[in-house]
This record gives sequence, structure tokens and C-alpha cells, in this order.
Amino acid sequence: MAQTIQDFFRVSQARDFARDYMLRVVSIGEDTFNEDDFVYITTATLPDRTISNQVVPYMGLDFNVPGTVKYNGSNNWAVTFRNDKNGIIRKKFEDWQIGKVFDDATSTGDLSPRGVDKVIQLNLVDDKLQIVNTYKLFGVYVVSIGNVAYKMDGTGTPLTFNASLAYHYWRHE
Repeated sequence: MAQTIQDFFRVSQARDFARDYMLRVVSIGEDTFNEDDFVYITTATLPDRTISNQVVPYMGLDFNVPGTVKYNGSNNWAVTFRNDKNGIIRKKFEDWQIGKVFDDATSTGDLSPRGVDKVIQLNLVDDKLQIVNTYKLFGVYVVSIGNVAYKMDGTGTPLTFNASLAYHYWRHE
């Protein structure tokens, strides 16, 4: 059976399309962030997941079988924040990174693997802001905090900064 333009319209009207603004970050790793902080997020992504392919030769043929899972980008999940005037959100990341991951002044920190209580929660929402799917990234810690570029001759453009986080794996609910 051939697909027609009517099939496209019928299915697209029933299912609609995901829009680039339909992802909400609900939590990031530590309890120091609150709902007001997440209003300042401008960019975040759903994570990747890949099953490695294993080739098994048998009688001159190569059979493809599934292998282990890889969470691509789990070492560098990026989120972009608008920088609030007092730098509250960036300071929360700095305190988390310096106080709980590694402090270069004392060469101490918690370098142990992060547990399942350290979670990033992402909610996919529909056009009425109802949650349609929830993703949780487990074992989160902050890897890097991007710079903020101030310009003395600037035009007053709101500033942003990037933060990169690492995690072990993710699940959807």
C-alpha cells in the first residue's frame, strides 16, 4: 500500500510534531537548585544511547548480535543557562564543583562514583505543558562550568553560560 499526502496529514494531525521548546529540566544532581533556577535554562538535550554491534562469523556469514550499551555523551551532558544578574545559578555550580567534587586549594574532594540519588530529571511536555515522558540521568556530577563573556562596550544583551555534567546511565519512565 502506497503512502499518500492524505496519510501524512492524517498522521501529523493526530500525532503533531515535537517542538524545540518542549523539554523541561526538573532537577540537576543536587538539592541546591530550585524551580526558579530552571526558568533560566535556554538549551538542554535528550541523551543518546547506543547498543554496540557484535559480529559473529558462522559458516562464512557474519551475523550481527547486540552487545553492551554505551551512553554517548554521558561524560559531557551540556546545558545552557541565562546568567542571572547576581550570578546565583553559576555560583551554585561553582559551590557544587569546588565543595563536593574537587577542591584544588586542598587537593581534596569526593572522587567516588556518584549514586542513583544524584539525578538529572528531564520532562518532555506537550503544547499544553502536560508531561508526556520523563527521563532520569543517574550518577550526576558537574564536570565544567563555562565562562561568561562580559563586554565593556556591550549592548545589554543577556548573558549565558554553559555547564557540563557527567552521568552513568539514563532511564525513561
